[in-house]
Amino acid sequence: MSSSSSSFSLFQSTTFPSAPCPSNALLFHNNPNYIPFKPTFKHSFNSKTLHLSKPITVPFALTESDSPKSLEPDLQTLLQKVADSFDLPSDYFSQLPGDLRLDLNDAAFDLSNGPVIDECGVEVGEALLNLSRAWELADTSTSYTLASKLPSLVNSLTDSAKSACGRRLVAAGRRFQSMGQYGQGELQKIAKAMDAAGRLLSASSISATTEEQPKTETRMFKFGELQVEVTSEKANIGVAIGFVFGILSWQIAQGIQSVPESSLEYANDNALLLAKSLRGALLALFYSSTILSVFTTIGLFLLGRQLKSEGK
Repeated sequence: MSSSSSSFSLFQSTTFPSAPCPSNALLFHNNPNYIPFKPTFKHSFNSKTLHLSKPITVPFALTESDSPKSLEPDLQTLLQKVADSFDLPSDYFSQLPGDLRLDLNDAAFDLSNGPVIDECGVEVGEALLNLSRAWELADTSTSYTLASKLPSLVNSLTDSAKSACGRRLVAAGRRFQSMGQYGQGELQKIAKAMDAAGRLLSASSISATTEEQPKTETRMFKFGELQVEVTSEKANIGVAIGFVFGILSWQIAQGIQSVPESSLEYANDNALLLAKSLRGALLALFYSSTILSVFTTIGLFLLGRQLKSEGK
């Protein structure tokens, strides 16, 4: 009996009544059967551990941190969105108004302008060239077929090719954006998809480009569709050609001038006047060619020396 009383007294000593919530007291103060909740702690002599008379559940949640890599969009996914944006009716491009057709041709020019194969590689370069031709021909089905090949070709791109391809996609996307709202906004979807993919392509090569050693700037001579890289060796070849052409022009001009006008004999005065005027025109032509050859030779010689010093 004494042991039970001691246990009871110990149980009472380890009971921690908690003050009832004021709101509960106001709600149930008229209820005679209301008993406030009293969490008790029981101490066991054998286990020497504390037990709660009522289990308490502590809710918690683990939030996975969003890493930058998990939030970075996939390049193949963006290129697939570009391909899906061209999934249009077969006569969509051909039904565009005249001003939008001109913008479509401008987009084709921005996509394939310059040495696209040298910059973007053979496979991607040919795909962009064929895609630009499909735009020029307003061939919607071919455009979708060619754009669908881009996601599978992205793995073959080098860092420099990614940057060049990205710039072309962004430039072409701006042309589609300038077309404004037409139809159900298909052109704007194309513009957004190409801009997003192009920016990601350009950004993916920035880190690799900064680590590379700076390359010497190449100079290109452009005349229409003809593009020739200008080097010191080619400049020296141009010097030799200009020098030889200048000598020939000078010799021909001297040969024409050595023929005196008095030796010209023709049937009538009109023929003589025509011969004199032709002689004067030839002299002006070959003397002008000589002067141009001299300036060209000097310019190419100086350019060759400059390119040679830059190469060192």
